[in-house]
Amino acid sequence: MERRSPADVAAAVRPDGWRVVDDAVHARFATGSFAAGIAFAVRIGEAADAANHHPDLTITYPSVAVSITTHDAGGLTDLDVDLARTISAIARDLDVAVVPDRGDP
Repeated sequence: MERRSPADVAAAVRPDGWRVVDDAVHARFATGSFAAGIAFAVRIGEAADAANHHPDLTITYPSVAVSITTHDAGGLTDLDVDLARTISAIARDLDVAVVPDRGDP
């Protein structure tokens, strides 16, 4: 598994509101409620299991924060870009908006 540069990954995921911080891609999604956050997390979990690539999730009211990195590669790979895009598609399907970057992961 070949690592990708943070700049390359940032360019690939930025259109969907993701950002690269410390060799991981991060996004926060406004779910509007805790229940919607759980439903979103379940869909992310299903996609992650299917890809055999698992993000870190933080579920709070009223948002879900997602962080993705390829631990085995020690940084960013195509797996991270692909999963970020999949999660963005799930968010669109559930009408969940990405929260604009505030500078925090």
